[in-house]
This record gives sequence, structure tokens and C-alpha cells, in this order.
Amino acid sequence: MSRYTGPTTKINRRFNQAILPTSKGEERKPYPPGIHGQTKSRKVSEYGQGLSEKQKLRFMYGLNERQFRLAFARAKALGGVAGENFLRILETRLDNVIYRLGFASSRAAARQFVAHGHIRINGHKVDIASYSVSPGDEVVVRDRTSSKQLATRSSEENQSRAVPAWLAASPEQLRGTIVREPAKEELPTEVNVQVVVEFYSR
Repeated sequence: MSRYTGPTTKINRRFNQAILPTSKGEERKPYPPGIHGQTKSRKVSEYGQGLSEKQKLRFMYGLNERQFRLAFARAKALGGVAGENFLRILETRLDNVIYRLGFASSRAAARQFVAHGHIRINGHKVDIASYSVSPGDEVVVRDRTSSKQLATRSSEENQSRAVPAWLAASPEQLRGTIVREPAKEELPTEVNVQVVVEFYSR
């Protein structure tokens, strides 16, 4: 299954939840898209619930099915609590870190920002969105006009969005540091990750 690139409001309406960031002009209607969106929904099976939560998390981080499964396999191989491992792996992807630091308005925009070579980690150019950052890593926007203009504009637009405590951001210098791995209480709560774990453990 390929990565979703359509309207963000369509996904948010599908799950009746703000999974993806939207622009100021977009309004999310309180029911799913389609001609049957406002009709009474039927009871969802356990499988349906698992599939829904899995899709919700996949859309949230913008991964295709193969990337998502590989990340989950890594999480299970680590031992410990698979759900927490899974969310940490997703949170410490470079594209997500760029988004969390405020250098991009969405994870999709962050993915493009990385792919176009605008980012350096510890002095080295990294253009792989799935790159996994580690504590102590320094993420810096490249010292070129186009890179700085894009990051500065996004940083100014996203000033109201809080940077998580496991990251340290310096918007003026367009750089950030990975302070530590995200703690359990700092992991996203929009998705019931345990249901996702059970879905893949069938």
C-alpha cells in the first residue's frame, strides 16, 4: 500500500480526529467523507478496530505499509513493551524530528525538506527521511539561502506549537538537539498503540 498524499482533511474526517495538521483555511466536518458519512455507523469488529488504529498511526507518520511493518518488526525485536518501542521508533525518525522542531508545517513537508538535502546531522548531510536520530545528535538546517528561507518561514508559522522536552530547539539558529529518547508519557496518545500491536500479533 502506497503512502497517502491526498487532502489531510479527508483523513481527519475519516477518523473523526485531527490526525494530520491542516492549514488555517481547512475545516474538518464532524463526520466521515462520502455520501454515507452522516448516516449512523454500524458496530465495528475487533479486527476493524485494529485495522482502523493501524491505519490511523500509519497515516499520522506518513508511511507506506512496508515501511510501517518494518518499523513494527524492529520494535518487537527490541524486547520490552512493543507498543512503546514502536512509537519511539516513529518519533525518532528524522522527518518527524524536523516536524517536532517546527522546521516544517507537517511530516509530509518535513519529508520533502530532508529529501531535498536541507538537513545536516552532526555536520553531515542526511537526506533519508527514515534516518533514526540518537541522543546527542545535532540537527542543523544547511547554511544556504533556500534551506534557511524554508525553515525560517515554517519556524515563524509554527511558534505556537510546543517542542517536546526530549528535543532542544534553537529557532534563531535553525538547529536542534536530541536531548534523550522520548519518555513513555511523551509518546503520542492519539492512537491506541496496544490495539495496533494486537492487530499485528494475530
